[in-house]
Amino acid sequence: MLQQINKKLEKMMPFITPTGVILGILFSYYIKDFSFLVPWLFAFMTFEGSLSMSFRSITGAVTHPLPVIIALTFLHIGMPLWAWSVGHITFNGDALTITGFILGMAIPTGVTSFIWVSMKKGNSALTLAIILIDSLIAPFIVPFSLSILVGQKVDLDVFNMMKGLFFMIVLPSIAGMLLNEMTKGKVKEIWKPRLSPISKIFLGLVVMLNGAVVAPYIMEMHLKLLFIILVVLFISATGYLFAFLLSKLLHYDKETTITLTFSGGMRNISAGAVIAMAYFPSAVIIPVVVAMLFQQILASLFGAFLDKHYSYEKVEEKTRMTI
Repeated sequence: MLQQINKKLEKMMPFITPTGVILGILFSYYIKDFSFLVPWLFAFMTFEGSLSMSFRSITGAVTHPLPVIIALTFLHIGMPLWAWSVGHITFNGDALTITGFILGMAIPTGVTSFIWVSMKKGNSALTLAIILIDSLIAPFIVPFSLSILVGQKVDLDVFNMMKGLFFMIVLPSIAGMLLNEMTKGKVKEIWKPRLSPISKIFLGLVVMLNGAVVAPYIMEMHLKLLFIILVVLFISATGYLFAFLLSKLLHYDKETTITLTFSGGMRNISAGAVIAMAYFPSAVIIPVVVAMLFQQILASLFGAFLDKHYSYEKVEEKTRMTI
């Protein structure tokens, strides 16, 4: 029964986040006071996601570290710099909106990238290694990226941000992996199917609560909000595209290319929204929450693009062999 619910929720993934944002805005008056629950809900989601991980998944990353290093460099240097550049071109002088763009790209890769990589038959072990290492370094790398690119323009509470990331990402990840190791994978088989649907419902609730917090500012923005949406959509889409092109440039195989495309394009936006809500003015939250509207939709579109690309490559290969 729970597995059937989970499969239905997985199919609904492209619509859960946009629907959550809209519901949060519509019912803001009734639910905004429950925003204190967000870090706890998110910690649960991280814990559930890490039940399928093990410390052994780092083994491949240690023996063949280059793809992981490239992914992390792209995630935390390449894309934040790109967001900074686009932000200064489109919203020059608006430090808070630019910070929102940078934060949206500086946060760790999305845990849901594993779902998409699995569906599209990418390199699951490499995906887990990227997610795991990225989660563990997040408390250090995210404040560091922001302090360099944002600087003194926005007041950064670096210590509390590190503490928050440690509580929301690192501790639940380690707890989940330890349980998986101690039970020799049994916790993954027994509890993950039960907790997965709850985790997806919690994702919807986190998005709703974030939407409720920014609702008053969204209602006032009109044309500026539309421009923010277009810029965030552009930056998010180029994340997938640049990661794909980088993989092709490095001549990676199909599985690695699929992994780097989703790992490079997706972000743990729920974590970004929680950070923005806790440590920044509301204007910073808006670009991050807006990214929730189409992250899963973009993943779906790029998934279809990868299918077409590799089916076209297959046809070309067959044609060359017949010639």
